[in-house]
Amino acid sequence: MAQLSFHSPAGDLTLSEEDNKIVSLDWGWSPFSEETPFLKKVKQLLEDYFDGLNPEFSLPLMTHGTDFQKKVWQAMSKISYGKTMTYGEIAKIIGSHPRAVGTACGLNPIPIIIPCHRVMGQNGKLTGYSGGEGVETKKFLLELEAATC
Repeated sequence: MAQLSFHSPAGDLTLSEEDNKIVSLDWGWSPFSEETPFLKKVKQLLEDYFDGLNPEFSLPLMTHGTDFQKKVWQAMSKISYGKTMTYGEIAKIIGSHPRAVGTACGLNPIPIIIPCHRVMGQNGKLTGYSGGEGVETKKFLLELEAATC
């Protein structure tokens, strides 16, 4: 598995790929960083994102999780740049419960690319975030996108 670490406005990030598919995006720095052509391309997309652009994240992904988690992550992937949905709205779409959606959201292995930061609590309440500095990072990403709640 190849990894590439880089600095971003949201903190140091590490992309991991396996067979030219993204498997994770983590906060922090990997001592095993190596630049592959694929990871270089994804890094550029993320840099474009942090520059306030709306890059198309139509990348090959390899998520490891339960069928339910993958269903939630797929639903989150459909939330447009600058838009948000609530845990309840996603739960309704997939036939589940908001808390179960929240749990799956918190286990998202590829944040930003699978935009779990665009998922809000009831009435647009800013809730937890598992990456970076938690809610502050979520707030930063939403402000970057000028998200409408």
